[in-house]
Amino acid sequence: MNYQFFIKVSLVLAFCVIVLGAYTRLTDAGLGCPDWPGCYGQLTVPDSAAEVENKAYLEERPLEPEKGWAEMVHRYFAGALGLFILAIAIWSWKRRGADWGQPVWLPTFLVVVVIFQAALGMWTVTLLLKPIVVMGHLLGGLTTLGLLLLLLLRSSDESHAYVNQGMRGAAMLGLIVLIVQIALGGWTSTNYAALACTDFPTCHGEWMPDADYSEGFVMWRGLGVNYEFGVLENPARTAIHLTHRIGALVTFVYLGLLALMMLRRGGVLARAGLVMGALLVVQVTLGISNIMLHLPLPVAVGHNGVAALLLLSVIYLNNLLWRRQH
Repeated sequence: MNYQFFIKVSLVLAFCVIVLGAYTRLTDAGLGCPDWPGCYGQLTVPDSAAEVENKAYLEERPLEPEKGWAEMVHRYFAGALGLFILAIAIWSWKRRGADWGQPVWLPTFLVVVVIFQAALGMWTVTLLLKPIVVMGHLLGGLTTLGLLLLLLLRSSDESHAYVNQGMRGAAMLGLIVLIVQIALGGWTSTNYAALACTDFPTCHGEWMPDADYSEGFVMWRGLGVNYEFGVLENPARTAIHLTHRIGALVTFVYLGLLALMMLRRGGVLARAGLVMGALLVVQVTLGISNIMLHLPLPVAVGHNGVAALLLLSVIYLNNLLWRRQH
């Protein structure tokens, strides 16, 4: 096993953690274990309430083994990912002695991100699925995934340089647009607003339904509130849902045009544009299917997974345009 192999394994693990996190969230298993990092005081999920030694946990939440296992498998994968990233960071500093071109600050920063991710995972449970924390946890996972891809690309021997300031700016803006849209998607999911509108392209049969934007985007509502299944009234959820739809339209148009621009340039840029464009179409199709089919679990989880892949494709494109030639 070599250095790049560890990064590739970590990249796969990070993607799995994101998908498992989506599954946990969408099956309402985010509080399947009322404690952290164990589950009802154990490293595995108890089979029955009789196996729980500390009965105080059962007062907080009745035992549901299926939800507990969904949460714990997610934690197991996240723990494995953390260990791999720590190993990569240590390995990077050791390689630095023989190769001064070896990236060390990016792997070190990844360790910091993973530690913060662990804290967000704990707060997700202790703060009872507070939306800003859950959304931050999602964005932290995607940040980890994106940084691992950058580390892999910078550790490879490939060298591409496309000095085009206009295209660099366009690609970077595309990345920003996508990140904002992913954040909106996370806010929609954590506030249980995915089915606030069950028709498409209208909402409640109207183009401008009753929507409370000021209430829908309150980031902090204090402590001690259980956010499982959401606390917002339908007008606030509708506002969140509609904002995500508008963001999806902006993202589709912008990234679609960016993909067409890449296709016209041929070569590796065209291939990157083709992959990005294909993922974009799949992602929009999954998003519409979530509404029309009333959020089937495989489609909803796939929507999260393809969002992660789309992010990787846009990061890869930016790397092509910004990377310096050796």
